[in-house]
Parts: sequence; C-alpha cells; structure tokens
Amino acid sequence: MGTIGMASEYSAMDGEAGTTVAERSTAAVDVADNGGNEPLSAQERKATADGAAGSQKSAEKTAPDPGETAKEDPAPGDTSGVTAPELHSGHKLAKRYRLEECVTRLDGFSSWRAVDEKLRRAVGVHVLPAEHPRARSVLAAARSSALLGDPRFVQVLDAVEEGDLVYVVHEWLPDAVELTALLAAAPLEAHDAYQLVEQVSLAMTAAHREGLAHLRLTPSAVLRTSTGQYRIRGLAVNAALRGISVERPQRTDTEAIGALLYAALTQRWPYENDAHGLTGLPKGVGLLPPDQVRAGVHRGLSELAMRALVNDGATASRQDPPCTTPDELAKAVAAMPRIRPPEPTFTAPPDYQRTTYQQGGYGRPAMHPRAVAAQPPVVPPAPLESRTGKALKWTVSALLIAALGLGSWQVADRLLDQGKNSREAPTSSETAPPEGDDKPNTPVPLAIHGAQEYAPDGSPQNPSTVGSTYDQDSSSYWRTKTYFDGPEFAPSIKQGVGIVYDLGSEKAVTGGSIALRYGGNHTAISLYAVDSLTPSGPVSSMTKIANGQTGSSTLKLTAEKPVTGRYVLVWMTAMPHSPKDGYSDPGYKQAITDVSFTG
Repeated sequence: MGTIGMASEYSAMDGEAGTTVAERSTAAVDVADNGGNEPLSAQERKATADGAAGSQKSAEKTAPDPGETAKEDPAPGDTSGVTAPELHSGHKLAKRYRLEECVTRLDGFSSWRAVDEKLRRAVGVHVLPAEHPRARSVLAAARSSALLGDPRFVQVLDAVEEGDLVYVVHEWLPDAVELTALLAAAPLEAHDAYQLVEQVSLAMTAAHREGLAHLRLTPSAVLRTSTGQYRIRGLAVNAALRGISVERPQRTDTEAIGALLYAALTQRWPYENDAHGLTGLPKGVGLLPPDQVRAGVHRGLSELAMRALVNDGATASRQDPPCTTPDELAKAVAAMPRIRPPEPTFTAPPDYQRTTYQQGGYGRPAMHPRAVAAQPPVVPPAPLESRTGKALKWTVSALLIAALGLGSWQVADRLLDQGKNSREAPTSSETAPPEGDDKPNTPVPLAIHGAQEYAPDGSPQNPSTVGSTYDQDSSSYWRTKTYFDGPEFAPSIKQGVGIVYDLGSEKAVTGGSIALRYGGNHTAISLYAVDSLTPSGPVSSMTKIANGQTGSSTLKLTAEKPVTGRYVLVWMTAMPHSPKDGYSDPGYKQAITDVSFTG
C-alpha cells in the first residue's frame, strides 16, 4: 500500500473495515498491513484476528446489536499462502492498461490507479492471481455489477482472465472526493446529509432489486462529485475480493447506510471502536441518537439514522418501525419534509458588524418577539434633518462659496501674470518631480491563512503535510510521490501537482519564493490566481502570475504586473531525479519546505 493517504476515490481503494462491530473484527485482519508495505503472514493474521475477536466480545456487552454480521466466507479457502502478483508501475495489462500507482496490496490481491492508453483516461484496476481461491467469485461479481449499468455506481468497465492473472477494471472519477475526506474536515450540513441518505438508499434499492449487494458500504466507498452527486464504488466486487457473505444482505447494507448518515451528522462512528478516521462513541453508553451526540443535528435525520441502525426494534425516541431494507429506508426518506439547502451567507459591511445574528445563534434574534412588538424601534432623524445636521449643512455651503471665490481669484491672477513671465524659465521647484516618485514600491510579505493540495486528476500527493510548507520551519516539508519518468510530467504521467494557498482576502500578488528540498535538473513551478481552495476548470484557464525553473533549492518568481486574488496555486510541472531519503525511494520527486508570497 502506498505510504501517502489520498483524499478522493484513490486513497484506500477499498476503505477500512466494515460497518458493524463484528465486521470490524474481520476487517482488522484485512487492513493491518505491517507498516503499510506487505500483507501479514498467516500467523500474524491469526494473532490480529484473535485480538480483534476479544475486543468484539467486550464491545458487544455495551453496544446495541449492530445487525447482520459480515464474516469471511470460508468457501473460497485459505488465502494466507497467496501473495499479490509481483507487478510494478509501468506494467501493462492487455497491452492497454498501464499501471501507475499501487494503492492497496493485501490478502493476495492488489489495487492500482492505471491509465487506459487506448481511450487515454484514468481507470482503477484490481489484480489477483488466477489461482486465487476467490478469483472466480470476483469475476462473477464484476460481471454482474457491470450489467446493472446504474450511473449512481462507479461502473465496472472490464473483467478479464488473462494467463495467470485476473483483473477488474473500473471507472476513475477525477473530480470525486471520498466521504472519508469530507468528514475529516467537518460534519455535513443537514441538506448534504439528506442528499447522501436519499441518493445512497435509492441506489442500493435498485441494486438489491437486481440481486446485487455491497456488504462493504463504508465512508471510503461513497464519493461526492463536483456537482454534488454521490457515487458508490465496489458494488459486489469489494465483498468478493475479501470473501464476505451474509445471510441477510439487505439488512447489512441498510445498517451501513444508517452508519454513514450517523457519521455525516455527528462526525463520529456509531460504535465504540474508532474507524474510517472517525472517533467512536464513548464506551459503556450504548448507541446514542445523533442529536444527543452533537448539538444542532436535524431531528428527523437523527431518528432516520437510528431506524436504520437499530434493525431489531423501534428507536428510543419514537415508536417508528425499524428500516431493514434499503427500500424501506428510501421510503422513510421520501416521507420526510424535504430539507432545503442553507441560505447564502451574508457578509455585512464593516459599519454594520453588530447585528442580532452575530450576538446570538444562526438566524436567532437577540430579543423575544413580543418584547420587540411592545417597544417599536425609535427611528432617528435623517442625518441632515437634525439640528446638528442643519448647522453642518450651512457651514459646508459657506466653505464651498469661499473656496470658489478664492479659486476664481487665483485663476484670474495667474492669467494676468502669465504674459509677464512667459519668457522666464521655470524654477527648479516647479519642474522637479515630487519627492519619492522615482522610488520603486517595496514588496510586502503576504500572510498565508490556509492551504489545500490541488489534484485535478484525483490522485493527491501528500495532503496531510501541506501545512508544513508555511509553518516557518525549514526542517518540515511536503513531498511528492516518486516517479520513474521525468523531469517533465506531461503528458506521460500527469499535468502537474500543486497546492492552493489562501491569503485571507483579495491581495495584489507580485511574486513568491519557493524553498525546495532537492536540487538538480530541474524543477519548474508556476503561480496562478484561482477562485477557491478547490478551483474548478483546467489549469490552462487560470490567470498566470509568474513562472520559473531552477536547478537549485530555491526558486524566486516575480510577476510582470501585480495580479489581484485571494487564492494562489503553486503548480509544479517538472522535478529532478533525487536520491533515496527516509521512506522515499530514489526517482523523480520534489519537496517544498517553505512558501512565501509578496504583494
């Protein structure tokens, strides 16, 4: 598995463990990968499973019954002796799919980000040996999923057995972001959470109608596109890769949707153990409704999450029947009043900062409505209708009359003297330029208020260390992945890699300074003014501020003329070949230690 976590479809191709306490015990064996490099041995897997089973028993004493347990299917056989195929970046499948980056390697199979050279598009590929005990079931699941053809699912494009390999090719969505990444930042707004449960429940209803189940519907399996639509990946295939089967698949998927909604509302995982980058519930308190975990949670959505999670009885808050199938959950969502998107945030001018909306909660007046009605507001007179205003008006009028008279006299006097002094040379004081006009403006450092990695192809480099590029610490850095081709990226690898910086407000940017970890031939960087931390459109459509190239560890960039903007993209399109250091292999790579901008 790659050592760098990604923030979209391509972070962990199949996500973390399942949605129940017992399923997490099974997945503890799946996702433990001995430091992120190789699968565990059979003995290590057994020890991990034994420890997970012990924690499961203690958790089940306090947690409510999470529903159907997803277990490893014993039918496919033992995979402890099966290893993932020895493939590498650049390997081609069917003389068409070029493997680019391995994002998962465990349990005898590997998952890759790849390029379909025939159609020139990014794809994802699962690869496993043909003798793998689950190879037949993976092919069958992939072909069944491909026949569904529902656009709400990430589509399977190909399922092939070729020689000693079996591989499944699926879509790669460059504009999509994992639900895992969205929840790492903050809980979803009520409208977004409503859209999530509505779209996912309807999609899974359609899948179960065709006899297809997911069984690993985790936050990493749900993606949100730039248009706000939710897409589900790994339908049937993710479970087949791990040999997961259950007796009641509809109940398992319904509970998983409930867990997704619970996490979206609270930013917490609805069980005692931490999972998917989320903190679990406090131990010993049971399954609390979302509106008791976090203030301000929509009551209807909170009850809906409980109806999906507590599959064996009614919720504690209301005597509504539980939802045990995606269809029942979709109907319950449809019966709710539709939740509208939030109103656009109004930013008041500086002179009107003290309002009732800022003194109290959002949209909540500071006084009781009756008190406001009993005491109508006193309307002050117009500024120039008061006594002070009238006096000011007469004073200003008198000053204007005096100024006009004085100006007229000076003009007449100058015209009379113009003829007398026409032959005289002008004095030095009249021809000398104002003092300081010939001095250039001194660049002013611009403060950086935040940053986010920019990956338009959906394959980030190292999003968690972006803050190291402006922390005033030259020993910390953000590093790219290592590539075999270079120094130029395009067109064989990608268009480039970059980071967007937030200057806090609109600023006139005149240049920047980039401190780099590696020298060599060569690093190429450009600065662009963009519209947000997550800019839309290709880089070619953005306003360029400056660009440059260096073979040393520092690059100074200066704009021909200032460019005004709040967000600045540092876009790297070439990087030198650098030696191995730390956990980074030798190859074409670069690291940024410090970034600063001037205006």
